[in-house]
Amino acid sequence: MDESAALDVTAARAVETGDRDRLLWTDADRDWASRAAAEVVGEGAGEDVFLARRARLVLERIGPRQPAVTRAVRALRWRGWVGAAVIAGSFLLGLVVDRIGGGTSINLLAPPVFALLLWNLVVYITLLVRLAAFRGSPGPVRALLIRLAAVRTPPARRRGDDAAEARRSILSALPADWARVAAPLYGARAARVLHIAAAMTALGVIAGLYLRGLAFEYRATWESTFLGAEQVRALLAATLAPGSWLTGIPVPDAASIAAIQQPASENAAIWMHLLAGTVVTLVILPRLVLAAVAWMTERRRAARVAVPLSEPYYQRLVASYVGGPGRVRVVPYSYTVTAQARAGLDAILARAYPGAAATVEGPVAWGDDRALATLTGSGRAKEDVVPLFALAATPEREAHGAFLQAIAARHTTGTSLVAMIDESGIRLRWHDDQQRIEGRRAAWRDLLAEHDAIPVFVDLTAPDLARAESALTTASAGAGGDRLRGAP
Repeated sequence: MDESAALDVTAARAVETGDRDRLLWTDADRDWASRAAAEVVGEGAGEDVFLARRARLVLERIGPRQPAVTRAVRALRWRGWVGAAVIAGSFLLGLVVDRIGGGTSINLLAPPVFALLLWNLVVYITLLVRLAAFRGSPGPVRALLIRLAAVRTPPARRRGDDAAEARRSILSALPADWARVAAPLYGARAARVLHIAAAMTALGVIAGLYLRGLAFEYRATWESTFLGAEQVRALLAATLAPGSWLTGIPVPDAASIAAIQQPASENAAIWMHLLAGTVVTLVILPRLVLAAVAWMTERRRAARVAVPLSEPYYQRLVASYVGGPGRVRVVPYSYTVTAQARAGLDAILARAYPGAAATVEGPVAWGDDRALATLTGSGRAKEDVVPLFALAATPEREAHGAFLQAIAARHTTGTSLVAMIDESGIRLRWHDDQQRIEGRRAAWRDLLAEHDAIPVFVDLTAPDLARAESALTTASAGAGGDRLRGAP
């Protein structure tokens, strides 16, 4: 997707993942955005098109409610005037350089123009080294320009009510999220600006040199403690060779060089032409070529910004668009879900599987072979089957393992099999015995690992909805169980 769409999509993600408690952007809002986007783009549209349209709907709807979000998104867009100001300032900097030597005398062995040449040669070598080392991170100057022109860190805010905290979470996450997504694009854009700025600085130096030469007579001379005319001529011939090649003006011979040794001098016009030609050849032309390469890279990256669509957040949205809402079946094993636990389970399913038709079936009794037989066979398309266990139970391979095998046979969504383990019973009985709880968790992890299932531990009577949603979404996307082992 292009740059504008990628920023919208990243901003919508920050809104929906930053507002963990659904205070600013409700479940109804999320469902509406998905349905409306699907209706607008129609069937068969690419996932990029669907996500971009949905993101625009999210921002259009939340903007009037939370203007700070709209301002944050706008602040992250690249401000072209910053680059233009840097380029214009660079030209003025070169133009107003007051002298190229002492007074109106140019010391041919130490003209300040050489400092400009040396700096640019150092930059070229650095660029080659970074290219050879495959270093993609921008240098400090480029990073500073990116911060000025686009990505900014939001100011710290005082703590407020829950809605204010949700808003602060969104505004804090968005710049970092967009910085990661836009880093390749903004790196190329900043490189283009800086290469043009360097060329303009050199052009300003040349322009200032000739403008002052109209009003003042510059005199060329040289002096050295260790070098004679022959050595000075050889040094100048090598240094000014690019200018000589460009202008067609030969570097004067050793006799001419000897004739202008301090205190003697001559009109500096020829030397000014040679210096200007060298600057054009070694600075302006290479920098413009590098700027053109950066511009082409920038255009390519701006048209195809790499949004991490493999993340569970995007996968879930795309799956709901491509495959419809689907169905989620929770099947308890040897465990009767209480009314309070059922309310918590329903809340978790609504958060983790928005828009899906969720059902909680009656419990399968311990060792009920007939019930297990009804679970085998090909599962329904677009269906997640989630086994539900009680942490208070001791996992048995002959019973729980057989149940998991039957569930796995029906699990056909192409994602990892996820098992929920309710901790409410064991916490009610042994709420202070954390060692017992951890030991039982370890036993369930071992059994589930044997069946390639991922555990998600929850307390259904008092669920942390945001954490449960994150754990189920990550597990369903196929993440390894090790990432979930710290989740309660």
